[in-house]
Amino acid sequence: MKVLVVGGGGREHALAWKLRQSPLVHRVFVAPGNAGTARDAENVPIAAEDIPKLVAFARQEKIDLTVVGPEAPLAAGIVDAFSAEGLRIFGPTKAAAELESSKVFCKQLLRKARVPTAEFWTFDTGEDAIRFLEGRPDMPVVVKADGLAAGKGAIVCDNREQAIEAVRKIAIEKVFGKAGDRLVIEERLHGPEASVLAITDGRTILTLQPAQDHKPAYDGDQGPNTGGMGAYSPTPVVDDATLHWIEEHILVPTVHALNREGRTFLGVLYAGLMMTVQGPKVLEFNVRFGDPECQPLMMRLRSDLAEALLAATERRLEQLEPLNWDPRAAVCVVMASRGYPDHYEKGYPIRGLEEAEKLPDVKIFHAGTAIQEGRVVTAGGRVLGVTALGETIPRAKLQAYSAVRLIRWEGAWCRKDIGDKALPYLTRSPAPGGVLDSPISEASPDAS
Repeated sequence: MKVLVVGGGGREHALAWKLRQSPLVHRVFVAPGNAGTARDAENVPIAAEDIPKLVAFARQEKIDLTVVGPEAPLAAGIVDAFSAEGLRIFGPTKAAAELESSKVFCKQLLRKARVPTAEFWTFDTGEDAIRFLEGRPDMPVVVKADGLAAGKGAIVCDNREQAIEAVRKIAIEKVFGKAGDRLVIEERLHGPEASVLAITDGRTILTLQPAQDHKPAYDGDQGPNTGGMGAYSPTPVVDDATLHWIEEHILVPTVHALNREGRTFLGVLYAGLMMTVQGPKVLEFNVRFGDPECQPLMMRLRSDLAEALLAATERRLEQLEPLNWDPRAAVCVVMASRGYPDHYEKGYPIRGLEEAEKLPDVKIFHAGTAIQEGRVVTAGGRVLGVTALGETIPRAKLQAYSAVRLIRWEGAWCRKDIGDKALPYLTRSPAPGGVLDSPISEASPDAS
């Protein structure tokens, strides 16, 4: 079949690369793609947000399955538009995607579903939020823009002064635009973070192996939040028993709650979790594959991704065999442009890609790249996701950074500690992942 992947980042490169390996698939298009997807698939010069042109292309090329990578087209209703034309597409409807596109909706849904999450308060104006902060004891909080802000709309605050400044930025100065029209203030949770993703058709849940993202820009989780500076899988923060608990107490109730709201969810349900001393709590939900979590997950996935996504769109996930995973670990290191996550320049030639990809068990997923005059150049803030497999997390890290050292462009930088969060756990007990089949759970027999 023909597959269209919508998006142009590292996640989309990983999805296109994995889908192309399926015996069910003979052509993969990526819109708009990047320099890496130009090698592993066929690029289409259509922006991910240009839904009418994407629909027209899918009809013209008789695309059998469309897979949406980024959150913006999902929030804009791309699934509704494709479905209205009778085109098969993997992803949630606009109504279901509000789980990510509105932090207020998400938090209120979790409260109704009794899914563990941080205590929170919502506000329609910055002035109301500031009065609230001034009237409460000084305490650490997180201030979040309600809408989509490219992964940068959550500001972690140590005290009232920082929280008020965060409110001013989001709701008064509108640094994230309309995303800051409403905001959420929530208690600040403590503990290691983890990402647990699941494919669901609204009735059955297929949970993927756990991963851990690195949002802050600099080593030791210092600096501003980014879209993600690296990830690894599996993470010892989530052992097999905890993964089943998360599935039972977080993923399944969330799908149930969406069904009761009339927003049946088909796509990837991504739970961003804080592993607190009281147990896992939801920080946020995303409605698509994570970036960069998708990269190590696709490196480890041995099953046919196209078969799984097709089964979801046909609402027959319960018939699917459990997913099979490479028992090795995968580490993805994001190489970024100088200045990211703030202002950065583009157009710098990238050297060393071929040498790096010659290393065993290494795959370089392109994100912010383009081809100019036959050369691969930088075209974004997060440029590459250098991903490697290894028998252990430290070995996968060593292989990934061995590849990183071979790649150069002016202003290139990366975090040096991707995967190190696992080390304290690995010294206490063996890494999880002995169970290499993903569990399949019944989410809901109907939408009632």
